[in-house]
Amino acid sequence: MRPADAAERARLNDLFAELCAIPSPYGSEAACRDRVAVELRAAGLDASVDDAGNLLARIAGPDGARTILLCAHLDTVPHDGGIRPVCEDGVWRNALPHSILGADNKAAVAGLLLVAHRAASEPPPVGVELLFTVGEENALEGAKAFDVGRLTAEWGYVFDHATPIGEVVVASPTYHRIVADFHGASAHAGIRPEDGRSAIAAAAKALAAMPLGRLDDETTANAGTIHGGTGINVVPERCRVELEARSLDEQRVEAVVTEMVDHLQDGANAEHCDLDVTVSKLFTGYRVAPDAPALRAAEAALAARGHRPRRIVTGGGADANALVAAGLPCVCLANGTEANHQPDERVSVWALEAMLDVTFALLAECAAF
Repeated sequence: MRPADAAERARLNDLFAELCAIPSPYGSEAACRDRVAVELRAAGLDASVDDAGNLLARIAGPDGARTILLCAHLDTVPHDGGIRPVCEDGVWRNALPHSILGADNKAAVAGLLLVAHRAASEPPPVGVELLFTVGEENALEGAKAFDVGRLTAEWGYVFDHATPIGEVVVASPTYHRIVADFHGASAHAGIRPEDGRSAIAAAAKALAAMPLGRLDDETTANAGTIHGGTGINVVPERCRVELEARSLDEQRVEAVVTEMVDHLQDGANAEHCDLDVTVSKLFTGYRVAPDAPALRAAEAALAARGHRPRRIVTGGGADANALVAAGLPCVCLANGTEANHQPDERVSVWALEAMLDVTFALLAECAAF
């Protein structure tokens, strides 16, 4: 398929800015989803919303052609400040301080909408299913709830990695979250501290003994938050610690989680505290086979638009994790956005437009495999 023309590029940038300006932190995606649905209808497509809030539209392909899935998420991380997109020196940023832009993942959402508009006048060489998910930033909530049985796609692409165009995710980790609640006993810290049992001390001993950070090339562990106590003069009765562990090796991450829980229990025992622990596997890792058709088509599309394909592994998750776990082969593609989840989040006009051209090329390459 041909690269985007000047009118399509202008429409892409306008749509991107409009979508970014619509607040859509996870759990509050309705306004953004409604705007996307309007755009799909303008392109002549019907769109349906499932019980989780995910939006699905279909573009028919030629008789006998395969169908592929293109996926982007509607939600952003929570943010306190407003969003006023502005393009300066060829780069989209938020003109307001202390808040995200929303390029994660509205750069991809805008691109998929341009695919829908192109299809209205130039039908693609493959069938296309467009999936716009909710709750991605909340442990892939929407994609995990989506029924992949509704799809006819042979494989799919998720456009959601904030690194340079050309990078193709071929492995993503299994991710566990651990919530530990220490229960001690309160007492006056200056008059009768010996009557207390410090939940904070118990948590501190557990964390001090626990290997954290990068544990090996494929595995990380982190203690992200700790909350406890009621006042400086009170032995703290309660303390909560939230932790995570990730690994490309599922057996390895299970072993790390077991070790972390053991350290939590040892810390509680040392301070004569009780402990409640909840372990949740929030998503499952995957690896893409080196000769997978979805991967080969993606690399061919990137090369066709002048980008050097580079296979990478990531420590993060995306909707691809949930879709692969549900049985749909998927590849996650970097889309050139930068500093996602940060106040300096940005994306260049060049990257926004280049990824649209890659997507058009992708449709052509998928027809050839």
